Amino acid sequence: MKKIALGVALMVVSALAAAQDGAAFPARPVRMVIHIGPGSSMDIIGRVLGQKMGDAWGQTVIVDNRAGAGGTIGMDVVAKAPPDGHTILFGSGSMAIAPSFYKKLPFDALRDFEPITQLSSRYNVLVVTTGSTLNSVKDVIALAKAKPGFVSYGSGGGTGSSDHLAGELFALMTGTQLLHVPYKSGPQAVTDLIGGQLVIYMGGVPINLPMIKSGKLKPLGVSSPKRIAQLPDVPTIAESGVPGFEVNVWYGLFAPRGTPPKIVAKISADVSRIVKSPDTRERFAGLGADSEGTTHAEFSSYFRGDVAKWSKVVKAAKLSSE
Repeated sequence: MKKIALGVALMVVSALAAAQDGAAFPARPVRMVIHIGPGSSMDIIGRVLGQKMGDAWGQTVIVDNRAGAGGTIGMDVVAKAPPDGHTILFGSGSMAIAPSFYKKLPFDALRDFEPITQLSSRYNVLVVTTGSTLNSVKDVIALAKAKPGFVSYGSGGGTGSSDHLAGELFALMTGTQLLHVPYKSGPQAVTDLIGGQLVIYMGGVPINLPMIKSGKLKPLGVSSPKRIAQLPDVPTIAESGVPGFEVNVWYGLFAPRGTPPKIVAKISADVSRIVKSPDTRERFAGLGADSEGTTHAEFSSYFRGDVAKWSKVVKAAKLSSE
C-alpha cells in the first residue's frame, strides 16, 4: 500500500511539475475573456484568433464576452482567475487607460496581469454618414469650434474605453469641445450614427470597413501615423490638420499575475506563430488590423509606455470615472 501511495504521490508531483513548465498546457478548454460586447471590432478579431488557437492546441477556446464599465468588468474576471493559463484576457488599449481614468478599481492593471503578447495594431477611422455635409477632418473641426458641444461622437466600449479617449485626444489637440455618447459595443454606435443620433464616430476600422464599402458611411480620416492599406485614399487625421495625432487601439493577451513564466512563454510563442502566419496576417489585414506577435518582454514594455501616455491625456482632459 505504501508503494502505491508513493507512486500516486510521484505522479501528482510529476503532473504539477509538467503544468509548471508548460508541457501539459493546455490540459483542458481555455476561456478567453473579451471585455467588450459581441459584434465589435475587438470581438471579431478575438473570435478569429480563438479558433486558430483552439486548432493549434487541440483544445476548445471558449470566447466569453464581459462588457461594461470601460472594459473593467472583463479585466476583473481575469485578474481574479486561477493563474494557470486556462483563463486569459483578450485585452485592448482600454487596459492602459483604466489605471488613470478609474479612481477605484478592484485590480491593478500593472500589478495583477502578466502581458503575454501584443497581437495586433488596430487603428480608428473617423466616419460620418454618406449624406453628411462634413467632407473632411477640417470640416469637423470647424463645426466643433462654431458649435461647442454640438458634435456628438459614440464610443464602442463606453466611458473610459479607447474610443472614448480617442475622441478626448482629438478634442484636446484641436481645441474643441465634443459630446461623448457611450455605447457597449461598436455596432450600437454605428447604428445610431446611421440613424442620425450621432454626428461622427471614430471607431475601429474592422467594424466600419463593411459600412464604408457598402456606401453607408463616409471616411474622413484614420488615426494611424500613415495611410492604411484597407483605406489607401483616406488621409490620416495627422495630415488633415491635427499633426501628431495617433491612436493605436492594440489588442493583446494577458494572464492573471502568478501564471508560471513557462506557461506565459508557451502561450506567447504559440500565439505569435499564429499571428505571424501568412493566412492570419491576411485575415487580420482584411479586418483592418496589422499583425504583431511580440514577446512577453516587448509587450510588457509597450504596455507600461501606453499607460503613461493615456495618463497624461486623462489628466489634461480632467477626466474621471466619478
